[in-house]
Amino acid sequence: MRAQDAVPQPASGNSRSSEAGAGWTCGTPGRYEALVPPRTRAFSWWRPGTLLRSRNDVLAHVFGDPSDDIRRASLAALTERGVPAAFTVQRREEDVSFVLMGDTGEGDRSQWAVVPALDRIGAGTDFLVIASDVIYPAGDTADYPDKFFRPYTNYPGPIYAIPGNHDWYDGLRGFLRVFCDLREDHARPVFTGFFGPLARLLWRRPGAVDDAALDAARARYRGAPGQQAVQPGPYWAVDTPRLRIIAIDTGIAGGIDRDQGAWLREVSAGPKPKLLITGKPLLVDDERRPGPIEGGGTVDDIVRDPAHHYVAAIGGDIHNYQRYPVKVGDRTLHYVVAGGGGAFMHATHTIRRTRSVDEDAFRCYPLRGDSLSRYSKLYGAWTRLPKLFELTPQEATAAARHRLGIRPARGYGDAPTPPSARAKFVAALLGVPRGNRKRTGLLRLPVRRVPRWFRSELADWDRPPFFKSVLRLDVSDGELRIRCFGVSGCGEHEDAPPVEDEVTIQL
Repeated sequence: MRAQDAVPQPASGNSRSSEAGAGWTCGTPGRYEALVPPRTRAFSWWRPGTLLRSRNDVLAHVFGDPSDDIRRASLAALTERGVPAAFTVQRREEDVSFVLMGDTGEGDRSQWAVVPALDRIGAGTDFLVIASDVIYPAGDTADYPDKFFRPYTNYPGPIYAIPGNHDWYDGLRGFLRVFCDLREDHARPVFTGFFGPLARLLWRRPGAVDDAALDAARARYRGAPGQQAVQPGPYWAVDTPRLRIIAIDTGIAGGIDRDQGAWLREVSAGPKPKLLITGKPLLVDDERRPGPIEGGGTVDDIVRDPAHHYVAAIGGDIHNYQRYPVKVGDRTLHYVVAGGGGAFMHATHTIRRTRSVDEDAFRCYPLRGDSLSRYSKLYGAWTRLPKLFELTPQEATAAARHRLGIRPARGYGDAPTPPSARAKFVAALLGVPRGNRKRTGLLRLPVRRVPRWFRSELADWDRPPFFKSVLRLDVSDGELRIRCFGVSGCGEHEDAPPVEDEVTIQL
């Protein structure tokens, strides 16, 4: 029996079986509180300085994304130094297990709440992958000791990563230094055209790199020989006898450059089954986002090509868990969103009744009713109108069932109670769609469909239930097993993380 079978299921079940399984009632407090370093400041997007440090997102969308030019220069330096052929790490084990988390690095309680569960989920795995946004808000090198090295000191294996848009706000300088050991600075954006001088003036430059502090943090927190790894570049592949794991770098705006596109087509060739990991999901919130490639074509075109034998595509960036088993010809491709590794939670109650797959086949965590209940409590606190906004999980589930026309996973009995007029009003106000409509009414408050640089400030909290998630992937006996473990912050779930979703794919 491999270690992955030793993770016990909690007595309270998972969020699909009970409110206790979702973490609404904690039997014991979480141990994560004792792990949070003293004087840790709660991460907040309310602070003007945080938004100012993230301004390169806005500038990249207005003046053009300079990621491609910076990446090319960085890869030229890495190649000159020497990298594995085709940026591919070879592993010879027939059976391989690894952990995957997306969007981890806020550095406060919401990130630390994941750590005790990770220790259990990651037992016996070979490596860990962080898929997008290792460091918030802007990927600064100075944040790595407290937001990367220290939280994952107990994970015994190497950690690989792909950058998210926030990691790119410092020109990827910190990411390349930590994961690729590239010490040269290539984070100089090139802006041309009439507005080029203005873009260069407004662009946020990366902070200074303290090599001694980084080396000291690595030695102190992740200095064991088995924890060391230097990945080939910001995009890479891990080749195992039964599965090829391919990870791409989508920059700030979500596309990949021409060189990376050619590499992706090259490593995608052949009959071996493949898994894609990407900083931006290809299917999210029931909308296809195929990922443009410079010069033509899309990432999803490559994934869907039957000659490439992809079985799944997993993306970060959106801070919850979603899975869509999509029929493509005579096979099923699993599109997964896995951005619940530590940052604020994106709502799931704003996801319409699915059209890309049958609603009964769609999985998400948190459940829509739990998401609506959590947001209703936040708005009740912010507006100081709890009697108007706050919905219990049962009330929120009934309201989501009514507006979406779905059968909730946690149904509260065979004869559900109809939602009250207040619950229906709050659900409409907080963005629950009607059926499978793409948009809701004019009264919708800013929950999901607002600009990226403003959205997150209304979606953060630092007490249970957190609704974070960690994926464990196991390759053995000719199959790939993917499990999503929920992280509530409750003590009983730290020792026995609940399995919120599971799928086994034949290879």
